[in-house]
Amino acid sequence: MTRHILLTGATGAWGRATLRAFRGEPDVRVRAFVRDPRADRAVLAEFADMANLEVVAGDLRSAPDVARAVAGVDLILHLGAVVSPLADRSPDLAWEVNVGSIEHLIAAVRAQPDPAAVGIVGVGTVAEVGHRPAPHHWGRIGDPVRASRFDEYAQTKIVAERLLVDSGLPRWAWLRQSGMFSPATFATRDPIVMHTPLDGVIEWVSDVDSARLLVGLTRDDVPDAFWNTVHNVGAGEGWRLTNWQFQKLLAGAMGVADLRTWYERNWFATGNFHGHYYTDSDALEALVPFRGDTFPDALARAVAATPWLVRSAGRLPGWVVKHFVMGPLARRPRGTIAAIRSGDADAIAAHFGSLEAWQAIGDWSTFVEATPSLEAVRLDHGYDEALDPASWDAADYAAAAAFRGGELVAADVTPGDLATPLAWRCAFGHAFDASPRLVLHAGHWCPTCVRDWATYPRQAERSRFLAQVEPPAL
Repeated sequence: MTRHILLTGATGAWGRATLRAFRGEPDVRVRAFVRDPRADRAVLAEFADMANLEVVAGDLRSAPDVARAVAGVDLILHLGAVVSPLADRSPDLAWEVNVGSIEHLIAAVRAQPDPAAVGIVGVGTVAEVGHRPAPHHWGRIGDPVRASRFDEYAQTKIVAERLLVDSGLPRWAWLRQSGMFSPATFATRDPIVMHTPLDGVIEWVSDVDSARLLVGLTRDDVPDAFWNTVHNVGAGEGWRLTNWQFQKLLAGAMGVADLRTWYERNWFATGNFHGHYYTDSDALEALVPFRGDTFPDALARAVAATPWLVRSAGRLPGWVVKHFVMGPLARRPRGTIAAIRSGDADAIAAHFGSLEAWQAIGDWSTFVEATPSLEAVRLDHGYDEALDPASWDAADYAAAAAFRGGELVAADVTPGDLATPLAWRCAFGHAFDASPRLVLHAGHWCPTCVRDWATYPRQAERSRFLAQVEPPAL
């Protein structure tokens, strides 16, 4: 049976890898939703002979465009988004696209003759759970949802996830994508490069495996357990790296003998980013097998696809790269050293904690590589996870709310109903509606408080849930 797929974000790194993977799937018809095919002519030229591809023009911010694209499809793979660093430079655009698109897609599916016949897969990010300092280098779905300071991309994805989970649609799934490694990784020339703490960690996944996952979702044997839940996407053991290890591997692939010659140590932020290893990434692999890549293979492909000048960077003296490439990046707007030079107290606090903490960082002579524990540590989610969710009742929800410093307001609770939004109140008196699935399974709480990153420490004073990863302001 022919499956009809709508793919948004088709000209991005993940989208292009997905189109390549669909070339060998003659029973899948792909409708690629592209904002301006003329502007992406060079990208789309690679797929000019792809018999099972239809390119349609449209804007994700336009409800009529989205409705036309959804008509007649069986599955929506929604990759389209404004991501960082563009989202950092244009946060208003990120909100319009990332939140507006999921609103339009939900409405378009609801308007179909049989909404249950259309599956929708939305994509979020590991950034939805913000910075995970030692010793919390391991995480899973259900950990506290909160964004790092100034991370509007993460905030847009938190809202989009909330909308899809509580949309009431019959068949949906949300993928929190980790760092996706592709040839485009080498092309990043933005101050965000130095926003990554050297002792931070992340469990990567390649564009090829990410594409294989999406192709797998078109099969007839996708388990019911995949649907109506949130998943972490990670490639597992072999892809778990510290940020310093990752930087060294990329530099080594370019022939750089000593990465430290490219940077001053105190150009790198010491906090306020995102990334962790997953205790639950194997769960998605068990449902929809997609892992077949290795980091060495992915790195070799990326190097081969990178322009000669970039992959030969190791031939240049380190001081040239340091003073003419990396130094100017650090001093550009949103750069770590730009914050120091301008005296921007909020940005300094985000990157380093304080000016005094930055001044105390030291040079490379005192640098010691981080060695995160490979023993997975699970956070407490505030309820008995051994219980079958089908038995969850008002007492379980009240206990989870109390662990978060709030309360369950709803009086009428149907045991085992995970999808119907209930009334809650947070520790600061904000009333909101959210389903048990959104709160207990996905780790969301008050939508007002999660937007107010400046008060996270105060929130942690009242929330044992949040205090596990956010130091209280005591």
